[in-house]
Amino acid sequence: MNDNKLIAEFMGFKQPHPEYPDTTYWYKELPNGRLETLAILNYHISWDWLMPVVEKINLLDDYRYTVLIASMDTQIVNNITNDVIVEVSCKHSVDELIKSVYEAVVEFIKQLNNRNYE
Repeated sequence: MNDNKLIAEFMGFKQPHPEYPDTTYWYKELPNGRLETLAILNYHISWDWLMPVVEKINLLDDYRYTVLIASMDTQIVNNITNDVIVEVSCKHSVDELIKSVYEAVVEFIKQLNNRNYE
């Protein structure tokens, strides 16, 4: 899934893994010098994976952006201009809500990579 790869790169993970170069493992060097390794990417189906991404967006540029998760939609807002950068609606279910958050995060990262807004 290419969108999971986009999120992994946003979170600082890289390929190929230096210890397992013939695999699809992702890695990130931690402050203590150790490597965090991912064999699979589950951002699209796991809140445990997705919420650190939301947290990273919320902390970007001294809290410039806020990810707002509601029962019907997800918004990412620029706190300086109060503009809604991304908005994705969903149905009333946990499965739909995680899809909404995932899609909003993916769209935000794509826009951030393209610098479509400041």
